[in-house]
Amino acid sequence: MSQETIGVMIQLLGGEYRFACTSGERDDLLEAGRYLDEKLREVRDRSSKLLSLEAVAVMAAMNISHELLHQRRQSDETDALVNYHVQAIVQKIDDVLSKAVPVEL
Repeated sequence: MSQETIGVMIQLLGGEYRFACTSGERDDLLEAGRYLDEKLREVRDRSSKLLSLEAVAVMAAMNISHELLHQRRQSDETDALVNYHVQAIVQKIDDVLSKAVPVEL
């Protein structure tokens, strides 16, 4: 079941950009566009007004990449901690079960 491809207009720093996506991806694409526009504006507003659009875009991309990598590291650390605790619980269950007296049915 393939979805129809639609065009979506995204506003970035006052410019309009057209993207293609499926109708099911539309809301996510619009949210991503709002997020990117926010990040572009943050860079532009914090920096010299003389920066080119390309420089603003590269700086925003680096900031977003940094955020993504930081979140991935946090997620990996959380996964490792959860796995550690799950293994500890499994080990405790195995220890209890190994000491249990078998019940005859």
